[in-house]
Amino acid sequence: MTSAGVSALMLAAQLVVGAGDRVVAVTPLWPNLVEIPKILGAHVETVSLDYGEHGWQLDVERLLAALTPDTKMLFVNSPNNPTGWVMTREQQRAVLAHCRRHGIWIVADEVHERLYYPDGPLDSHGAAPSFLDLASHDERVICVNSFSKAWLMTGWRLGWIVAPKGLMDDLGKLVEYNTSCAPGFVRLAGITAVQQGECFTQELVRDLKASRDHLVRALSAVPGVDVKAPQGAMYLFFSMTGASRSLELCKAMVREVGLGIAPGSAFGPEGEGFLRWCYACDIARLDAGVERLKRFLAQHGTL
Repeated sequence: MTSAGVSALMLAAQLVVGAGDRVVAVTPLWPNLVEIPKILGAHVETVSLDYGEHGWQLDVERLLAALTPDTKMLFVNSPNNPTGWVMTREQQRAVLAHCRRHGIWIVADEVHERLYYPDGPLDSHGAAPSFLDLASHDERVICVNSFSKAWLMTGWRLGWIVAPKGLMDDLGKLVEYNTSCAPGFVRLAGITAVQQGECFTQELVRDLKASRDHLVRALSAVPGVDVKAPQGAMYLFFSMTGASRSLELCKAMVREVGLGIAPGSAFGPEGEGFLRWCYACDIARLDAGVERLKRFLAQHGTL
């Protein structure tokens, strides 16, 4: 257990990365994941997802080519923030086999694993594909998770790490040196969430899927917007007229119509030209946001 998911990510990097190491990250990406290895002195290279007719997709061959034998660690966030992209089981198998051959550590940020909306029925776990389903107990795989998403425990600051047994002694020391421990009363809340929260989580996923579908339909009807429904997480990462300078655009929308969405540039240069809209709210609020977007576009002569 860790004091938050982000603490777990930092601890995972501290376990395996040092100054001068080479790290590869799949982007666009929550910026903390790119910056954490840099704080430790590592060099980070990125492999970007591609956006097209079917939304955000990974060119797995391009990723494997980037995972050279001198790579120390791969950072993968799936389901992904900001794009909602989900790594397939076949892609995980290919990446795991490649990393196994070259001794590369995989650190998988799986905090959105329960926020998963496949085209077909959910599997028996009700979760997105995980590297833990494929890795043996002593593989160079570290998975990070958090209570903030599936149980809406944002602010409680509680996460966890699953890692090979051989890392546990060092991990315990790092937890002590960083935070001492996660607070006891927060850990009890986590136990309650795991034991009693499954019905809540399933209802949350149904609500989020309905919100996703509603917002995709609404935005698809707005001229100049190109949006695809993602399979996971709680965000739409879409392109729009004027988004080539996304930060300036988002500031203008806040200032002029009171609409707050995130600029794509916040998630790395690969995200420029896109905007992130979080749909973790009620339908009425989403509709109000779309109306504000239309008003903004009309004021600027693009609607």
